[in-house]
Order: sequence, then structure tokens, then C-alpha cells
Amino acid sequence: MIFLTIFASILIAAVSIYQFRQEAKEYHQDRLERKENAIVEHINYVIQNTTYPVSTENLSNIFKDRIHELADIHSMEINFFDLQGKLIISSKAGFKQDSIKPLIDIPTLKILQSTLEKRYVAFEKIDGQQFRSSYTYIKDVKFKPLAILNLPYQEDTTFYDSELQSFLIRFTQVYTLMFLIAIVLSYFLSSYITKSLKIISDKISETNINQQNQKIVLQEGSREINLLVASYNKMVDELQESATKLAQSEREQAWREMAKQVAHEIKNPLTPMRLTVQSFQRKFDISDPNIKQKLDDFSSTLIQQIDTMTSVASAFSNFATMPAQQNETLNVVKIVKLALEIFNEDYIQFSALEDEIIAKLDRTQLIRVITNLVKNAIQAIPEEQENKVVFVTVFRELGSVKIEVKDNGKGVPIENKDHIFEPKFTTKTSGMGLGLSIIKKIIENYNGTITFESEIGVGTTFLVSFPISE
Repeated sequence: MIFLTIFASILIAAVSIYQFRQEAKEYHQDRLERKENAIVEHINYVIQNTTYPVSTENLSNIFKDRIHELADIHSMEINFFDLQGKLIISSKAGFKQDSIKPLIDIPTLKILQSTLEKRYVAFEKIDGQQFRSSYTYIKDVKFKPLAILNLPYQEDTTFYDSELQSFLIRFTQVYTLMFLIAIVLSYFLSSYITKSLKIISDKISETNINQQNQKIVLQEGSREINLLVASYNKMVDELQESATKLAQSEREQAWREMAKQVAHEIKNPLTPMRLTVQSFQRKFDISDPNIKQKLDDFSSTLIQQIDTMTSVASAFSNFATMPAQQNETLNVVKIVKLALEIFNEDYIQFSALEDEIIAKLDRTQLIRVITNLVKNAIQAIPEEQENKVVFVTVFRELGSVKIEVKDNGKGVPIENKDHIFEPKFTTKTSGMGLGLSIIKKIIENYNGTITFESEIGVGTTFLVSFPISE
């Protein structure tokens, strides 16, 4: 903008100077032509009313007394030359040969003779000053050439120079103001553009496949910035889709690895069981007096291998679900407060309407429920968000102890609400998607309930209810 302003000012100034000079040139050209026409008419009048015979030789006598009068009336110097270019008479007092040439040079005569109008204007320097010299044929009443009229015309450009100077001063003042305005506008415009680019740059640097990336929302921007934002938002969608597929693939891979491990552990005791059965089948003899002992040994071997497979299945079951309940009488308020102490986030707040609410629950499973819900609440709040809050409340209501975990995170999308408690379902790029399904099973084992409410951009609230056993 600054460059365009400077370029425009220089261009307009150059055009204006050219225009002023052209106007001055055209003005003096027209003025010389008007004066020349008036002088020629005046000369013709004198020739028509003279008492002298009209001839080239008598011109000095005809205009002897009238040439100064003509020069004063028209404010111009008047010179008469014969057809060969020799000076006949001049209105200039004390004519000097070194100032105005007594002869018209041959090139000027040839040009004058070759023109249709028999008129020619030449630019000459007289006494160091620029003059326009007009040469015109003077004719008698029969239109025969008598002489050559020469009118030296000095161009006075004082007025135009003064006007041009005044215009350039005003023009400079206006464009200085425009230049300052352009600097200010350029600053704010560049700040506006770089602000949008800074937002995009920050978002790109924060983009990570292991987190929920936020799209860029610009209220207004240039077409190029909007295209860049649209491309980034499209990339975020594609990255989220890729992350979801990757997470799903990782979970499926984890389950496959687990299934292979379980299958391997189960196959290990099957081989000796098969060999034992085959050996017993080959050696079985009902008449053998030791058949009972052999049958006992065979049964012991099978039972041992079956116990091995049972332990493998139990281990997998414990890994995928949870251990058996160990109910005890607990102060729910105290246990929930104790569970929150493992978290370092200072924005986690705890509130209880009572200091003691007694219920029969498994301490470990209750802590597991609380830590899972609070961990999910923390992960639901974007890293860059300010004023993060996770609020945990314990209260009694209608014979039940209720635990509320509320966050101000990004919320659960509508399309995910029906799947939130399904096994292997998760919106995170890590984990196996078992957390909420496991704690729901824990709660339902106590005939309790878990519900949630969520609003996009506002947050999510989980409400857990356990019955109080009297």
C-alpha cells in the first residue's frame, strides 16, 4: 500500500506537470495566432488605404509612421522582410544585427514557401531568451506576395510556473497525509492478516494424533485465509478419522494378542491330556489287577491339566472384568475424598452435604469407579482451555448415596451418547474402551445406576447412585 501510494503520487505529479506545460504551450500558440491574425488584418487595412503605390519597395514608406503604432496597439515587435529574406523595416528601435538577424535563413524561407498556408512558426533564441517567431506572407489586393511579416513572440510562463508551484505544494500536503494514512492502514491490515496466520500457526503446532484436535473458527477473513482454514479443518477431520481407525486397530490388535495368548495357554495342557488319554487307551486292560490304580493316575493327570486351563480362564476373566466383591461397611464421603487425593490437578473440587454416609460397598471397586470417572472428566477438558473445573459431589437422596462428577469440557457428541457404555467403545486414541463398561457393571452389581447429561461446549455430568443398605 505504501509503495502504491508513493508510485501514484509520483505518477500524478508527473502527469500534472506535463498537463500544465501543455496548457501553457497551447495557450501561447493560440495567443500568437490570434495576435498574428489581428496584425495581418490591420496591415491589410493600411495597405488598402495607403496613398503610396503598393509594392515591396514602398513598404518602408507605407509603414514608416504606422509600424510603431501597430507595435504599440498589439504589444508586439513587427518586422517586414522582402521575399528574399532581407529586412525592410522593423518596429524595434535601434535594430541590432547581432540580436535579430537581418536575413531570414534559407531553410526557413524554403519551409515557408513549401507550406500551403504560407505560414511558419520557428523557435529561436534572441538575446538568450526563447522566442516563437512567426513568418507569414503579406499580399496585395490582387493576392500577390509583397513581403514576409515576422512577429517575434516571447513566451511568458511566470503565471503557469506560479500555478504549477502552488498546485505541487497543495498536492504534496495532500499526499503526505495520504501517505501517513496508508502507513496506518498497512500496519493494521498486516496485523489483521498476521493475526489470522498466527492462529493457524498455533493450531498447526498443537495438532497431535494422540489428542482431540480443535478446528479453527474465524468470524471473518480474506478468501485465501478462509481457504487455508478450510484446508486445516479438513486435515483435522481426516486426522481424527485416521486416529480413530488407528485406535480401533490397536484395540483389535490388543484383543487379538490377548486371544492368541489365551489360546496358547489353553493349548499347552491339551497336548499332555491328549497323550495321556491315548496312552491309557492303548494300555487299558480290564483284567489288569492294577487297573484301578492306573485309572486313578489317569484321572489325576486330567484333573491337573483341567485345573491349569481353569486358572488360565480365570486369569483372563479377572483381567477383562474385575475381582469378586469384598463388601464392607464404608463411609462413602471419606472413601471418595480419599480417591481424589491421587490426582494432582488443582481444579478438582470436592463437596459433601454430610460428613458421613454409610453404605456396604467394596472399597477397591468404589475407588475404581471414582478414579475412572474423574480421569475421564479431566481428559474431556482440552489442554488449552482456561478455567478448568471438575466438581465431585456426594449426597444422600431417597435412600441412596449419590456421587456426581461434573466437568466443563467439550461434551459428548449426540452420535456417541448411545454407545458411551459399550465395551471397546472410546473416543480417545488410547485405551481399550473398557472403563465405563466395567464401572457400569460394578454399579449394576450393587443394584445401582449410572446416568449422564452432556452438552457440547458446556460439559458433562455423570451421576452414580448406590442403594444404602440398613
